[in-house]
Amino acid sequence: MTVAERRALIDVASVAADAAAAIIRERAADARSIAWRLKSHSDFVTEVDMAAERAIREVIHARLPDAGVLGEELSPAEVPSGVTFVVDPLDGTTNFLHGFPAYAVSIAVAVDGVVEAGVILDVPRGDRYTALRGEGAWRNAEPITVSAIDDPSKALIGTGFPFKHLVNLEMYQRQFAAIVATTSGVRRPGAAALDLASVASGSFDGFWELTLAPWDVAAGVLLVREAGGIVTNLDGTHVTGLDHGGLVAASRAMHAWLLNTLATA
Repeated sequence: MTVAERRALIDVASVAADAAAAIIRERAADARSIAWRLKSHSDFVTEVDMAAERAIREVIHARLPDAGVLGEELSPAEVPSGVTFVVDPLDGTTNFLHGFPAYAVSIAVAVDGVVEAGVILDVPRGDRYTALRGEGAWRNAEPITVSAIDDPSKALIGTGFPFKHLVNLEMYQRQFAAIVATTSGVRRPGAAALDLASVASGSFDGFWELTLAPWDVAAGVLLVREAGGIVTNLDGTHVTGLDHGGLVAASRAMHAWLLNTLATA
């Protein structure tokens, strides 16, 4: 795939993200009055999630009628071949419903199983993170890179609680204790796409979570790698960004330490 073709895909993803963000912003003022529907333990969906995903689909299919869409709310399935947009229309739904300003639209574009482009739009702040495979990563069109910190005692690490899979809670608590004891702090904003964007831009020195889906991470995994970071599963093996499961993302200076600390906790 050429650079021009990747740029065309990121343009479509960006327009689609803007369409979703417009719906989310319109409803943000009355978010506390929006009805919640429980999908699984502590995992909610609203009419805003659904409307945002429909808006994304409309943009994509107007410009690329043959493209596939793998969305969290309307079509969770395996990633098909060809051009596929991997979509989380509102990452951080619970934050949105409570007026906590950490939620985003995340859209990645995969071609035959390889993520070629991604956009994460931080809706409350308006920051747009983009990445093109082999070309780099940007925030608001300015290049970004991962942190240069190489001392764990100075590191700030992001995480996600296993709120949907409480069977993992005991293991996670051991991991959390090990990380807290050896770093300057741990943060849990509650939107994996933004966590990965924070690793890519150097605000976090690393991030881990035990259970994630492709729509949570596809754009963010590409963003971290294009910003110079490393992303693996908790065994240290490669992830495509289209996998279900755990994730460890960090700068090159911190990844091995973070992976080892989690493994030995």
